[in-house]
Amino acid sequence: MTEKVKITLIRSPIKYRKEIKETVRALGLPKLNSTRIHKVTPQILGMIKRVNFLLSVEFIKDTQENK
Repeated sequence: MTEKVKITLIRSPIKYRKEIKETVRALGLPKLNSTRIHKVTPQILGMIKRVNFLLSVEFIKDTQENK
């Protein structure tokens, strides 16, 4: 069973540093209230930790795994 994370951009990164904006874009969140689902990896968790004040994060257990 794979674990995934659902990330939603709930605050605008406009007034923050360039690195914060680039991290939000790297997560695939171009607009406010946009949502992406990613597999849980150390890289994704690091990006979430860096910009967690702008995000809503929900962990999902993926039951549909290819066999």
